[in-house]
Amino acid sequence: METFLIKAAQLIAALSLLVIIHELGHFLWARVFKIRVEKFYIFFNPWFSLAKWKPKNSETTYGIGWLPLGGYVKIAGMIDESMDKEQMAQPPKPWEFRTKPAWQRLLVMTGGVLNNFILAIIIYAGIAWYWGEKTIPYQNAYEGMDFTPAAQALGFRNGDILLEADGKVIDSRDRSGLFKMLEADEVRVLRNHTDTVTLRMPENAVTSLPQEDPFMAYRLPVFVKQVMPGEPAAKAGLVEGDRIVAVGDSLTPAYTELVPALTAYASTEVPLAILREGDTIMTKAIPTAQGKLGFGLMAPMEIFECDTTQYGFFRSIPVGISNGTGMLVSYVGSLKHVFTKEGAESIGGFGAIGNLFPEKWNWRTFWEMTAFLSIMLAFMNIIPIPALDGGHVAFLLWEVVTRRKPSDKFMEYAQMAGMLFLLLLLVYANSNDIYRFLIK
Repeated sequence: METFLIKAAQLIAALSLLVIIHELGHFLWARVFKIRVEKFYIFFNPWFSLAKWKPKNSETTYGIGWLPLGGYVKIAGMIDESMDKEQMAQPPKPWEFRTKPAWQRLLVMTGGVLNNFILAIIIYAGIAWYWGEKTIPYQNAYEGMDFTPAAQALGFRNGDILLEADGKVIDSRDRSGLFKMLEADEVRVLRNHTDTVTLRMPENAVTSLPQEDPFMAYRLPVFVKQVMPGEPAAKAGLVEGDRIVAVGDSLTPAYTELVPALTAYASTEVPLAILREGDTIMTKAIPTAQGKLGFGLMAPMEIFECDTTQYGFFRSIPVGISNGTGMLVSYVGSLKHVFTKEGAESIGGFGAIGNLFPEKWNWRTFWEMTAFLSIMLAFMNIIPIPALDGGHVAFLLWEVVTRRKPSDKFMEYAQMAGMLFLLLLLVYANSNDIYRFLIK
């Protein structure tokens, strides 16, 4: 339950920020062109609102809805989610959206998308400036990577060290590196520390992976960080810096092998092989009934040689632009697989998105995920589907090219069709989440 609440809190916090920034883009451009904005809402408010207020001398009512599916600004003289037919039946007013030139309306409609993309760039720049870029080159992870079953189905094996994708070194600093690797024709890995193996990637490599599981993780050698007093590790004489390389007859090059080995010897005395300052030391321990020894593990950054790049404020800006545009290109490229059978099955809703966040709150990870979701929201909103920003933009471009404005009746029907499609897509995506949860 605690894990669920932490992930849910991160998801709600990220989505709230993204909705505010997105709707603020529409709001600000509307005000620049003196278009009246009647409502500014975080989340939707069918039937009632959690809170609402209207500042003195303001034309806008601000509020918080109860349905966390996005947000909206109600712009006067525009056919949108409110479907305010009564207002549209009145004679046009100079402060209404419909009376403004097409280029002004175009800026109002693209304001949210632009804001989300700019936010992602700002976040990536902020991460580079505050934390710097500290990464473990895949080639420095001398025990390789641990891969999920879906990744292993592509040919990867636990312990593989990533080398190249289509002849280019796989760079852990590249946020879009995983997409590039899965989009490659060939991936080269070092297996068993001696053999170079070439893997052929299938066309559906991206969509064949479950969204709720990471593709891979650094394979963690078992180095002791700290020993709990009175626990089996302390009784066995383990000290900080020790590396457990064998439990009984089972080799434990990584934590992946340690867990089942200790579980097999739960409550039973078992020999341990320890590496300490280059020497192999033998000792014995009795794991608890749960297969625990009672020690903390060193983190990957404490074990492997890292590359660290620090950026000043101004140098962080091009890093943010590069990371933001690189992630956008990778995300857009991966969407071509959505139209395959596997891609359709991989679509997820709030559950899949929530699972992208870590089980423990980590500010850097939170901001990285928020930046990615901001890019995702920006692109999804610009798709030319009625009811999305992209649908309005498409109709505006049609008006600019043909000099003919679509009728209000046509816009009403298009808006209703788009909203129905999005509702069905939302139900389908979240049904996929429920199905994946039930079959686990």
